[in-house]
Amino acid sequence: MSNTIDTANLALISQGAAYGLLIGLGVLFCGVILIAVKVQKAFLAEDSGKSEMFMVANRSVGTGLTASAVFSSWMWINETVLAAAMCYRYGLAVPLWWGSGLCFQIALMAALGVMAKIRVPYAHTSLEIVRMRYGKIGHLVFIVLNLVNNVFGCASMIMTGSQLIYGVSGMHFVAATILIPLGVVLYTAVGGLKATFLTDFLHTAIALILIIYFTIAVLTNSAVGGLGGLYDKVVATASDNYIPGNYDGSLLTFKSKGAIIWGLILKFGNLALVVMDTAFWQKSFATEVQATVPGYNIAAIAVFGIPWGLGTVLGLTARAIHNTPIFPTYPGTLTSTEVSMGMVMPYTIKALIGNGGIVGFFFLLFMALTSTVSSSMIAVSSILSYDLYKTYLNPTVTDKKLVRVSHLTVIIHGVFITGISIAMNYGGANMTWINYLRPVISCPGIIPLILTLFWSRQTRLAAIVSPILGFFSGLAVWLATAKSMYGAVNIETTSNEYPALYAAIASFFSPAIYSVVLSLYQPYRFDWREFLRIELSDEAQLGEASEGSESSDKGKKDHKDIAKGFVKPVSSGNPQQSSDTDDNTGSIGTDREKTPAAHPSLASQLSLDDIQHPFDEATLKELYRWLRIAWFTFVAIVLVTFVAWPLPLYRDYIFTKSFFSGWTTVAIIWQFGAFGAVVIYPLYDGRREIAIGARGIWTALKAFFNQKQRG
Repeated sequence: MSNTIDTANLALISQGAAYGLLIGLGVLFCGVILIAVKVQKAFLAEDSGKSEMFMVANRSVGTGLTASAVFSSWMWINETVLAAAMCYRYGLAVPLWWGSGLCFQIALMAALGVMAKIRVPYAHTSLEIVRMRYGKIGHLVFIVLNLVNNVFGCASMIMTGSQLIYGVSGMHFVAATILIPLGVVLYTAVGGLKATFLTDFLHTAIALILIIYFTIAVLTNSAVGGLGGLYDKVVATASDNYIPGNYDGSLLTFKSKGAIIWGLILKFGNLALVVMDTAFWQKSFATEVQATVPGYNIAAIAVFGIPWGLGTVLGLTARAIHNTPIFPTYPGTLTSTEVSMGMVMPYTIKALIGNGGIVGFFFLLFMALTSTVSSSMIAVSSILSYDLYKTYLNPTVTDKKLVRVSHLTVIIHGVFITGISIAMNYGGANMTWINYLRPVISCPGIIPLILTLFWSRQTRLAAIVSPILGFFSGLAVWLATAKSMYGAVNIETTSNEYPALYAAIASFFSPAIYSVVLSLYQPYRFDWREFLRIELSDEAQLGEASEGSESSDKGKKDHKDIAKGFVKPVSSGNPQQSSDTDDNTGSIGTDREKTPAAHPSLASQLSLDDIQHPFDEATLKELYRWLRIAWFTFVAIVLVTFVAWPLPLYRDYIFTKSFFSGWTTVAIIWQFGAFGAVVIYPLYDGRREIAIGARGIWTALKAFFNQKQRG
């Protein structure tokens, strides 16, 4: 296959060590999460055996843990390993474009998440919203779009990880592909979404420590000589490292055609990976009302510095030393295949840090992989169990059985993505080609999904047809451009920048045109209060289905408590009026007496004037305030990271030594800031829960040992 390299003489770690690390880390994390789940249930009243806890963590996750979890879910292999590889290929412009291509999507998701709380306060997945607005066909279309995005994104990361493990150790990529998701399947199936929040925190802490260590250890190595030494070496080897398309062929210029094209493609693909990934929606549903916006925006700002600092230092260092005896490939050259596979970073670490560094790289690889896989597991599990099984196969399923189905679908998803990853490996795909393909298949649903929450005039036909037409438009542009420019359609020609960029633009923007045209063809206005029927029918079904036991009776009471406030007495005067504008969110709660939800079969028959929002007026005002903050932050991040910062540097200019030193120093400081924001702050934010759990464990241990002594 085209992505195979000869590891016979280049193995950086033994196969035995690689197997031991993969299996050992999987078992370790599985054990930690099993213990954490037991502690949660025993001392914090958080039971992952209930669907609300399994799918949306009881909607009780605070700001710190939200920031850590979102950061971890977005800390893919790409922004660490491939950022260094692309910096090696195009120069120092790539890592900054990469950082700007990671943060604005999270800021956008903060706005979408808080609007979802306003419009559909107790949704479990984004697909529930689609089903209520567009019916069965629209629901199924977006299920396919979400599943394709989730499965493809997760499988591509496993494929990438297996290629790196193969390149580092020589372990067969099939074995690596099977072992990577194995432990994740186990702890995700047991612990649910809250388990992924906890493991995300551990992933984040360990990965950031390693990222900071690699950056500083490489930079301060005697073979590099610090910031000044690195600059001097890059300048001294400029003639050997000429980059076509860069100003003066320099690695130290921001004027790079290859870098800006790569950055644009990355932005489209990453936007799809966030908006079309139900995992990010679920994390927003799982947060407390006041935690969504600050949690997501903390993660958005923190993640910016990871590819910027790490990619710059390791990518340029590799260029400086790749023709020296300490580099693993010497006297051979670093091939294009090895760069596309992401081998720049492990080769550089091996050359400057040694075997211990490769073990650390293996840890970083595992952290990045499993954080991606775990969030995908819960997302796909929720789609299969909630949006398919509960909706179409067994609408009256009990809460307990729904959780069992969720466990089963986690396992099914794990097996399926393993198979897809193996197939992509045998097909010759690599990280570069995957990043070019992703926008084509994932972007078409973005705008129609956003309009579902923000534009009341998007019709059912428009929402169903526009993403399908958008996909075929993007695919046609990609293949036709590759054929026109390079004379053939294959992995090699479709791995070029221009066809991928044009295809991404077509896939993203054409659905907006299709949607508007189709919607205006047959005008229609949606009443936002229709979304509240989701809670009426859903909570009543779960409450009714849980009859028959004491625990089920409690579940019924809990669900009815949640459902209270959705229906107001018919006899009350002054009924809420129907929506006529896009700003209407439905009736606002009042202090009037509230009655429990009606039977699910009656949910669709209730008049909209008899349905009121579960949040009171003060809560809604607070949510609207957060919505304004979210949009302001999103616009500010876009303007700063797209325009004000990089564009003035896109000129005939090569970084001076002092400017380069300041540039890289700020990037490294940003890494430390990220550590404080998503590792230290979550510990402070969750100090009360940590203290309760610690006291509970200490009390339980004392009771156990006292009993042993008496016995």
